[in-house]
Amino acid sequence: MALVAMVGSAAAAQDGNTSEAAPLPPHQTVRSPDETIEVSVSPGSPLTYSVQVDGQPVVVAAKLGLRLRDGTTLGRNVELVSATQQSHDSTWENPFGKRRIVHDQHNELRLLLNERSVEGRTFALVFQASNDGIAFRYELLSQPGMREFVLEQELTEFAFADDYLCYAGEQEKGFNGPQEWEFARRRLSDIKPDSIVGLPVLVETPVAWLAIAEADLLDWAGMWIGGVEPPQKTVSSVAETLFSQIQQSPVTLAARLSPRPDGEGLVQAKTPHRSPWRVLMIGRQPGRLIESELIRNLSTASALKDTSWIKPGMMAWDHWWTGDTRMDTATMKQYIQLAAEMGWPYQQIDWGWYGESDKPEADITKVVDALDMAEVRRFAAEKGVRLWLWLHWADVDRDDAFKRAFPLYQEWGIAGVKIDFMDRDDQQMVQWYEKISRAAAEHQLMVNFHGAFKTSGFDRTWPNQVTREGVLGNEHNKWSARVTPEHKATLPFTRFLVGPADFTPGGFLNRQPAQFQPQKPTLVQGTRAAELALTVVYDSPLCCLCDHPDRYREQPGVDFLKVVPTVWDDTRVIDGAVGEYLVMTRQAGNEWFLGALTNSEPRSLSVTLDFLGSGRWKMRLWKDGADAQENAEHLATEERTVRPGDAIRLRLAPAGGCVARFERQ
Repeated sequence: MALVAMVGSAAAAQDGNTSEAAPLPPHQTVRSPDETIEVSVSPGSPLTYSVQVDGQPVVVAAKLGLRLRDGTTLGRNVELVSATQQSHDSTWENPFGKRRIVHDQHNELRLLLNERSVEGRTFALVFQASNDGIAFRYELLSQPGMREFVLEQELTEFAFADDYLCYAGEQEKGFNGPQEWEFARRRLSDIKPDSIVGLPVLVETPVAWLAIAEADLLDWAGMWIGGVEPPQKTVSSVAETLFSQIQQSPVTLAARLSPRPDGEGLVQAKTPHRSPWRVLMIGRQPGRLIESELIRNLSTASALKDTSWIKPGMMAWDHWWTGDTRMDTATMKQYIQLAAEMGWPYQQIDWGWYGESDKPEADITKVVDALDMAEVRRFAAEKGVRLWLWLHWADVDRDDAFKRAFPLYQEWGIAGVKIDFMDRDDQQMVQWYEKISRAAAEHQLMVNFHGAFKTSGFDRTWPNQVTREGVLGNEHNKWSARVTPEHKATLPFTRFLVGPADFTPGGFLNRQPAQFQPQKPTLVQGTRAAELALTVVYDSPLCCLCDHPDRYREQPGVDFLKVVPTVWDDTRVIDGAVGEYLVMTRQAGNEWFLGALTNSEPRSLSVTLDFLGSGRWKMRLWKDGADAQENAEHLATEERTVRPGDAIRLRLAPAGGCVARFERQ
C-alpha cells in the first residue's frame, strides 16, 4: 500500500502556514494501475469530473453535488482543502460467486472540499480507478450545523462525449416496481428528463464499453437515471455553425433517487455518512465487463464471521410456474423426490403454504391443513433435501413477524426464505433488506429476495443473501412473449453485470419463437440446449429450476442438470456480442464447463480450448439436434478426448445453444 499526500493552501491556512504553502493544481487526477483510464476532478463552480480511456474522452465535465433540505448545495462552488492518493493491491476469497480468488487493485484519490456558498461546510469526495472501471462516492462529514441531514436531490451526472448507443431498461410509472424489463438498444439522447431508467445502463463508445452502475448500496436510496435537457446554444457566425457541426455532441444523464415513502426527502441520516459508489465499469469488449469483479470489490466486506452454513446449489420448485398449483403434502413430496433423484440440495415450498398472503390475519408461523409440514420435513430429511419457504414481505414485516418466524424456521431445519413483492428501492426499503438479511443470518437462514431491486454487491456484505430477482425471467413466459432469445442474450451484458439474478431457468417445453405462445403448462423460447446453457452463462448461487418432475425424468439434457455447479472458481468470456451470442467457460474444482447461447440467428463458432490445463480431457457436449430449428426440444450429445489448444466447432440452431463438461483424464 503506497500513500501520497498533497496539502494545499486552504489546509495550510488552517495551520497558519499560508506563506509556505504551495497551491494545489486546479485539476486533480487519478489513473488506473495500468494507466489506461484517467479521472480528472475540477473543483470550482460547479464541481465536475471527466474520464478518459486510452487517452480518449468518454465522460466530459460532468457535474457532481448534493442538495440538502437546509438549503445547502454541496458542489455548487467548492475549493480544494486537501488531496490524498493511495494505491491498493490485495485479494480476497469468495466461495459464492463467479471467481473464488478475487483481485482488488486500484488507485484512490480522496478530496476534502470546502463549499464556499456555506461558511465552514466541508465534505469529501473519493474516487477509485481500477483497470476495469472507475467509481466515486460522497462522504458527508460530521461538523457544526450538520450532525444530520435530509437529501433532497443528488446532482451526479454522467456527461458522455457523444450520443452513443446504449442498452437500458425503463420503468413505466414511478420508481416502484419489480425491475423486470428488457434492456432496449437506443441512443443516449432517447433517455428523456422524465425517463426513469434502471441500472445498469450499458453504453457503447468508440474506445470502450461502459456500464453505469452503483455499488455498496446501504442506507441510501437506489439510483436511477434520467436525461438532462441540452443547454441552449447561440451561434454568432457561419464559421461557428460549421465548427459546431464537426464537434461531438455531449449527452448528459443524471442520477435520480427513489423518494422515501414518509416524505422525508430521498435520504435521511446522521453524519458522518457515505453514499453508495457511483460506478462506470469499463471494458474494451463487452465480455470483459462480464468478467469484472468491480461491483463486489467496491462493496463492504462480509458482515458474517462464519459462512460455513451457506450452501449454494440447485433447487426444485413446486409447479406454480407451470400453472398447476396444489399446496398439499403429496405435491411437496413429489418435488422433494425430484430433488433427491437429481442430487439437488433444495426444494422450494412456494406461496400458499400459510394460506392467503398480504392479509392482516396472515401468519407466517402457521401451516394450512392440507400441508403436513412435519411429514414434509421428515420426508425431506430422509431424502437429504432441505426446504425453502416463500413469504410475502408484508407478512414478514407486520408486527415484526420475522422475529417469531425465523427462530421457528431454524427449529424446523429450513434452509432459507424467498421473500417477495417488495417492489421498492427507497432508503427505507434498502434498510429493510439489510435488517432482514441480518436477522436471517442470526438463525442460519439463506435469503432470496423476489419482487426485488437490482443487486449492487449486497451479496458480498451479506453472503446469506445468495440471490435475488430484479430480472425479466422465465416466469414471464406464463403470460407474455417477452423472454425472447435476444433478451436472454442481452442479460449477461446488462443485468448480470451487477450481480446474481434468479432467472429460474430449466424450462423443458422448448419452442422456436414462431411456435411459442403463452399457455399452461408453460413453454419457453429457445432450444433445449439453449436452456441448459442458461445455467452456465447466468450467475445465481441458488439456481431454482422451474419445471415439473414429469418433464425432467428421462429427458435429454437432464443429466447435465445433475452435474452443473452454481458457483465457480474462475469465469472467462471467450467471445460474445450484446444481444447476439455469448460463449463462456467456467472452472469448478478440477472441471471446466462451457456455455454458449445465440439469439434468433443460427451461428457457427470456433472455440479454442486454451483454458484447459495440460494433458488429456474428456469432453462431453450437449448440443442442438440436427432438426432443432423445427424441433427445439431435440438434443444431441457427443463425447471425445481433447487437449489444450484444440479447436471445437459449435453449431448453434436459431435460438440455440450448447454446453460442455471437461473432465481431466
